[in-house]
Amino acid sequence: MSLQKRNNVHITGDGSVTLILAHGFGCDQSMWKFLLPHFSARMRVITFDLTGAGESDLQTYDRQTYGSLWAHASDLNAIIDEYGEGSVIVVGHSVSAMVALLAERLQPGRLAGLVMIGGSPCYVDSDDYVGGFSLEEVQGLLCAIDENYLGWSSTMAPVLMGASGEPSLQEELLSSFSRTDGQIARHFARVIFLSDHRQDVVGLQLPTLILQSREDPVVPVAVGQYLNGILPNSQLVLIDNLGHYPQLSAPSACTAAMEDYFAKLGFGHE
Repeated sequence: MSLQKRNNVHITGDGSVTLILAHGFGCDQSMWKFLLPHFSARMRVITFDLTGAGESDLQTYDRQTYGSLWAHASDLNAIIDEYGEGSVIVVGHSVSAMVALLAERLQPGRLAGLVMIGGSPCYVDSDDYVGGFSLEEVQGLLCAIDENYLGWSSTMAPVLMGASGEPSLQEELLSSFSRTDGQIARHFARVIFLSDHRQDVVGLQLPTLILQSREDPVVPVAVGQYLNGILPNSQLVLIDNLGHYPQLSAPSACTAAMEDYFAKLGFGHE
C-alpha cells in the first residue's frame, strides 16, 4: 500500500524547505487550515493523517503495532523519506509534537528543525515534574473516554478549544472528534496519556520552537518550561490564548512566532 493512501498525504506549494504539519488526538489534517495557505505560498507543505485518524486507511491500524508512539514516529520518517525535499521542518501539534521528536531520535540529523505546539513528554505529575494531571485524573479521563467517547467529546470540545475559539471552531473540533473511530480513539488515548518520553527528550540538539498557549487545559506552561530547560537548542514562546489549539484560535500569533523561528534557522522570506 502506498504511503499516500495509508496516511492520506497531500502536498501543497513549492520551495527549498519542506514543512510537514502533523495533527493531534481526535483530529486530522484539517486542523491546519489557517496555517496551510500562509506557508504553502513559499514552502513545500505536506499534510497527512496519522494512521488510524482522518481519512487514513483505518485497516492498517494495529493495536499491537501502534501500542507506542514509536510506530507513528516510524510512519512520519517514511513520509519524510518519500516526500521530503531539501531542508525538512516538522510542526507537530499535541501528541504529534512528541511523535516528531521520536522520529528525529530514530533518524538523527534528518530534520532541520521542529516546532512543538502544545506538546508534552508526560502528562502525569510526579515528585519533580508537573505534567498537568495526577495518575488518578488520567485514569478517570480514560474511563470517561472508554465509557462514552462521544459524550466525552461533546463535553470536552469547548473546553479544549477554549474561550479564544469561536463557537464555530468548537463545533468543528467536536465534528472532528465525532468522525474519529471510537475504538481507535480509546486505544490511542491510552497510548498518549500513559506514555512517558522524558528520557527521550533529554539533550536533543535539534533546533526546536516550543509554542503553546498561556492557558492550556491539557498542557500547563510548566511543561513548556521543562522542555525548554532540557532541550539545549530550544526557544519557548507563549501565545496569549486560552485553549489547546492555538493554530486555530490564534493563527496569526502562531505564524508570526514560526516565521521568526524560521528566520533564525536561515529559512526566512527570500
